[in-house]
Amino acid sequence: MESHAVEMARPMASRGAKILLIEDDVEACDEIGEDLRGRGYAVDVAGTGTAGLTAARSGVFDLLIVDRMLPELDGLAVIEILRREQSRVPVLVLSALGAVDDRIVGLKSGGDDYLTKPFALGELAARIEALLRRPVETRSTVLRIGPLSLDLIERKAKRDGRTIELLPREFKLLEYLMRRPDQVVTRDMLLEDVWHYRFLPQTNLVDVHVGKLRRKIDAPGETPLLRGVRGAGFILVSGTGESVPGAQNIKS
Repeated sequence: MESHAVEMARPMASRGAKILLIEDDVEACDEIGEDLRGRGYAVDVAGTGTAGLTAARSGVFDLLIVDRMLPELDGLAVIEILRREQSRVPVLVLSALGAVDDRIVGLKSGGDDYLTKPFALGELAARIEALLRRPVETRSTVLRIGPLSLDLIERKAKRDGRTIELLPREFKLLEYLMRRPDQVVTRDMLLEDVWHYRFLPQTNLVDVHVGKLRRKIDAPGETPLLRGVRGAGFILVSGTGESVPGAQNIKS
């Protein structure tokens, strides 16, 4: 990537959009990820086409950045599969192939924009902002993790069709967890990102709220999805019954 020694103040992402970067070049991932996080985005990374497709299918991302040439599964194949599955999340294709015909193929495969390498990080950010400004109706506004769904517009949660009544803080907590499926989330992360506390020693605030949320999404007889991870924090599992190392059911 090309960068400029002097750059205008970077606008922060208004929605804290979550981006999936599917790129096998570790150095490029680090550079792009650091820049986008500095602009206020949440960025997850996948290093292969197969891993990227699995992550993208979770439906928790607002935008995908997909390198065209990937190991295991070609980037354009990833996009084509997602489009066949009716995914409408915006996709920005990255490629060293810059001929007109190459760009046409990328766009016809389902990409919304096509950026040729090398590029300036500022241009990448500008194209991302343009894609995210598209009408919200054209983007996914419902998060789905296993049997759970969370409608970000209607502010409604459901599990297997069962409506879950959530308080505002519980809604924000569940959204945070659903945007990070199968990932261990620490108490410090929740304190800082959900409650916006930098440091709050000797408090059970997070445990109390997570416990209340768990009792709402994991009804008696249902497979527990929100679990504690011994000595680490919490995890929202995407399946129904997977074995998660160190995970344990949260006691009521």
